Amino acid sequence: MDKNIDIICEGKQVFDTEIEALNNAKNAIDSSFVKIVELIVNCTGKVVITGMGKPGHIGKKIAATMASLGTPSFFLHPAEAQHGDLGMLRENDIIIAFSFSGESEEITKLITPIKLIGATLVGVSGNKNSTLIKNCDVPYVFPQMKEACSMNLAPTSSTTVTLAFGDALAVCASKIYGFKEKNYALFHPAGSLGKKLLYSVGDLMKTGAENAVVKSKTSFKDAIVEMSSKALGIINIAEQDELLGIFTDGDLRRALSKGIDVYNVKIDELMVKNPITVTSKLLAVEALKLMNSKHISVLPVVDDGKLAGTIRINDITAIGIIAQ
Repeated sequence: MDKNIDIICEGKQVFDTEIEALNNAKNAIDSSFVKIVELIVNCTGKVVITGMGKPGHIGKKIAATMASLGTPSFFLHPAEAQHGDLGMLRENDIIIAFSFSGESEEITKLITPIKLIGATLVGVSGNKNSTLIKNCDVPYVFPQMKEACSMNLAPTSSTTVTLAFGDALAVCASKIYGFKEKNYALFHPAGSLGKKLLYSVGDLMKTGAENAVVKSKTSFKDAIVEMSSKALGIINIAEQDELLGIFTDGDLRRALSKGIDVYNVKIDELMVKNPITVTSKLLAVEALKLMNSKHISVLPVVDDGKLAGTIRINDITAIGIIAQ
């Protein structure tokens, strides 16, 4: 063990070596890159990524990035492909094979079967004279680079460049598709952005037996019993589903502080008429912004003039939606 190594210096050197490789690869992007992007955009099948060893690990991430940005894609393990998984391929697919040497046996053995299937093979390598590059339909060769490994052996710079190359393909294709936030959210429904763009008030509001509703002329006492039993912090006063007004727990505290006769007064006399409302189609995040701006925690939901439900701020934040 060499205890005299300057670890900070060595760590920075790895960054410098890989940054240099990235810059060289960036400056080498040419019409071949454009052709691959066009193939991806015009593909009527799927974009299949394959690679063995470290390029395979990177390939899995590239396939996942493409899929999340609108390109139907999956990773095909080259060894498993030779034992039946080639059946996943169709002639309208594009296979992008990553092999820095271009001579990985598991990759070169796929060339003939892919050609027999009729799919398009894109070869990406650092060796212009390799078997992969000479026999693929569309070649792409990275410029020479030094691996960040002290022995210049372990895939380091080359895998970083491959990752950036795959990201570039995915991002360029997504821009051509016109891929927007709503598309991204559709593929990421469990993520924060997905929830913000996919969940509406109607998905989260309280309806039916869970909603707190009383009719006009209901006694104040009975209205409070209904509001308490539903624990929404609000009671909606409605006739034939037409919202007449609301009464909240804040209104209750104010009424009691004034010594209201709870046994003789009607809820109509105390309700707030013409309250702020939202529709069930409104995005939940927009309802949250509205409630935050008005410093209120619950709102009636009204569709086409009819009471549809009640939405609470807690119902929205509970699923991870945060207004920004």
